[in-house]
Amino acid sequence: MSIKFRPLYDRVVIRRKPEERTTAAGIVIPDSATEKPMFGEVLAVGPGKVLDNGDVRPLTVKVGDTVLFGKYSGTEVKLHGEELVIMREDDLIGVVA
Repeated sequence: MSIKFRPLYDRVVIRRKPEERTTAAGIVIPDSATEKPMFGEVLAVGPGKVLDNGDVRPLTVKVGDTVLFGKYSGTEVKLHGEELVIMREDDLIGVVA
């Protein structure tokens, strides 16, 4: 899905992966006990981080990457009716291979 939003500088737009509703043993987890997932898909990336000397360093992540981030990282926004997270690339922990 393509979104009509272009983040600035070193920011990325992420769609969280769906929450797990069952455990490995098949037990259903109620809505009140689920936690927000810390994995997501990168939907858009900014042009890059502006360095002290004025150069722009392109971002390491790209659209389509699955990333891991902190539980409380980023800013949650609603764009085009969808809940998304916007954060700086520095807040990402890593890319899932």
